[in-house]
Amino acid sequence: MTISTLPSRNEVDVNDTWDLSSLYPSHEAWETDFKQLETWIPKFETFRGKLCESAESLAAALTFDSEFDRVAERLGTFAFLKTTEDQGNSDYQAMKARFQNLAVRAGQASSFMRPEIMSIPESTIEQWLEGDQLELYRLQLQRLLRYRKHTLSDQEERLLAMQGEMASAAGNAFRQLNDADLRFGEIEDQEGNKTELSHATFGQFLINPHQETRKKAFDQYYDQFSAHENTLAATLAGSIHRDVYYARAKNYSSSLEASLFPDNVPVEVYDNLIKAVRDSLPSVHHYLDVRRRKMGLEKLHHYDTYVPILSNLDKTHQWDEAVDVVIRSLQPLGSEYTETLEAGLRGRWSDRYPNRGKQSGAFSCGSFDGDPYILMNFKPEVLNDVFTLTHEAGHSMHSWYSAKHQPFEYYNYTIFVAEVASTFNEQLLTEYLLNHAASDAERAYLINNELDSIRATVIRQTMFAEFEKQTHEMAEAGEPLTVESFKKVYRELLEAYFGPDFAIDECLSLECFRIPHFYRAFYVYKYATGLSAAIALSRRVLNGGEQELQDYLSFLKGGCSQDPLDLLRDAGVDMSTPEPVETTLKRFQSLTDELDALI
Repeated sequence: MTISTLPSRNEVDVNDTWDLSSLYPSHEAWETDFKQLETWIPKFETFRGKLCESAESLAAALTFDSEFDRVAERLGTFAFLKTTEDQGNSDYQAMKARFQNLAVRAGQASSFMRPEIMSIPESTIEQWLEGDQLELYRLQLQRLLRYRKHTLSDQEERLLAMQGEMASAAGNAFRQLNDADLRFGEIEDQEGNKTELSHATFGQFLINPHQETRKKAFDQYYDQFSAHENTLAATLAGSIHRDVYYARAKNYSSSLEASLFPDNVPVEVYDNLIKAVRDSLPSVHHYLDVRRRKMGLEKLHHYDTYVPILSNLDKTHQWDEAVDVVIRSLQPLGSEYTETLEAGLRGRWSDRYPNRGKQSGAFSCGSFDGDPYILMNFKPEVLNDVFTLTHEAGHSMHSWYSAKHQPFEYYNYTIFVAEVASTFNEQLLTEYLLNHAASDAERAYLINNELDSIRATVIRQTMFAEFEKQTHEMAEAGEPLTVESFKKVYRELLEAYFGPDFAIDECLSLECFRIPHFYRAFYVYKYATGLSAAIALSRRVLNGGEQELQDYLSFLKGGCSQDPLDLLRDAGVDMSTPEPVETTLKRFQSLTDELDALI
């Protein structure tokens, strides 16, 4: 019997690893910048009390702060990327820890800047912003000054800041219980193999082709949440009450408004998303019925919704073959995009394959002064890894364009728009593969994959978003948050989103207690809006001409030089209306009809 083991880091071919020299050519160069930045920390004190004196004084402080942040970003990015290569390397862990300590000290030294700027009289700052001295920082200051009405007195702000550790108690308790204390036992599959059931393996069991194995894992997994439902309800309620408390303390009309305020996103965007998905739920119910019929099931359960309707395609893509497919699919984005990306992927932007100790999963990590690096754990036999590659490449090219066309202060795009560039690439890859499918079965497999992606990213995340909205409104109205009230709200949402013909197991109501995102509420809606915007923009580029392409590339170049909704509107999609979500859900319906006809 041959046992396959991962290579250690020093056994990996250097051409399959990233080249971080665009950040630092050596550890010694990193150390030089680190020591220099340490000497800069005391310089923050020279600006204390002077920000109110003149536009020139304020500009000088902001310039120093920006220069500090730029070097710090470079240092921090290098240290982080080194730790992901081999998480057991103590030298890299020490490098990262040293940087984090430096960042904390710098944050303390510069903490006076925000309140001092806030204390400048409104008429004075408006006059200063009309001049040239603060031109580079005008938008930065305008964004900061939006918070005036939500900024309390120094003493009140100090008291709120002192509550930080208490405020995180509910989330910490959930993570300790969920990640460390819950034990799910073992599952024996249909072939007699025993595997430990965990958060990581639960997903693998849900795509097992045997329903009995899926059901066994599902029931056994939720038994643990049932056994701890009172503790979990208390921690979730604590997190929600924290959100409500801080929103009221900071003079927001609701916790939802407080969460959307940093991106300058109106509450109507959140409500439009929910309404658009609600209006299209018959299409979702139709897809679930197609899935039930094609799987030959009398009743469809939640544990039947993850396994592919068709078996996986027998296709292998070596790295260069995967790059070929990705680049060909992205041809609609023009030569600058594809040539830049191809050089990076065939060169050393990406750390390609697994090695012992390497961080799992995949990510893109762009910075202003370095290449936009991609961590992969690429497996040639897994088609989804080709999708992962183009997804992360979308992030990297977003970083590349933003850094090339914006100053440091405005290159770093917000999370609200981050998923647009990545899922846009996935849309182009899907379109390319569908157009080149070798058989109806291959086309059906790809359509099924796209449908499940939309269902997971738009529909499921919107259900989560609606749960967050309803439970926060309950807390704001003084209604009790208990095991039963949580389960009642969640059960009603399950019934609406899955439809009358779906078999909702009693324990599925406990799902609301296991979603980590619920402990940083009003975040998941961004997944749904991001994919909806990406689908609308990809249709616009594929069906349009040069102007539509330039509109999209301008979005990639925009960084955070405009608010997220304005960036997307200029690119050709207005997220303040329900139209982009409706476009996505119409595509969902048409793909469902095609899948039904194909198989």
